[in-house]
Amino acid sequence: MNAATPGEAGPEPDLLDAIRLTADPELAAGFAAAAHRILADLVRGGAPLGWTDPPPADEVAELVDRVLRAARDGDGALRAAYAGRRLVGLGYWLRYARPTSRQHADLEKLAVASEAHGRGVGRSLTRALVEDARDAGVGVLTLDARADNTRALDLYRSLGFREYGRLPDFVAMGGRHYDKVFYMLDFRGDGPRAEEAPHLP
Repeated sequence: MNAATPGEAGPEPDLLDAIRLTADPELAAGFAAAAHRILADLVRGGAPLGWTDPPPADEVAELVDRVLRAARDGDGALRAAYAGRRLVGLGYWLRYARPTSRQHADLEKLAVASEAHGRGVGRSLTRALVEDARDAGVGVLTLDARADNTRALDLYRSLGFREYGRLPDFVAMGGRHYDKVFYMLDFRGDGPRAEEAPHLP
């Protein structure tokens, strides 16, 4: 997964799933452009979102279409965080494509607008996506992150994720190399819900 630094505290944003988002014509029409604004701004500032340069608008629009189709077909989930009518964060997970792994999913991207950092948007988005995965019958929810994204990793651990591996010096960015860290949240044992999960060291 690629994640910008999530916020840790603040008022709860309005979290829309794909159904509520697409049911609002104005928000649906502007979502791809708003998502591009957030992603391009974050990448420009060095956020670990999988791009070395800000992505073009058409690439983000294609990504949004793909995620919305997956959500409609039961193969993924999207959450969009709004402060009023302004998009301040988004995240999504998708099921694995291979038939032997389709019971599991990967939290592929989480991004919070720079102006909304520190307001709890990242935590709210992650918690909602975790519960969406649980409700959809996902067995294991995985994610990956750059090892220096410590605030994001702290958040994921606080919601019950645990590290299961890493690739040393795998991510190249700005002439430097970083470990790629892999986390998982296993729902198969009917463990605690995301808001009740113990903090893992």
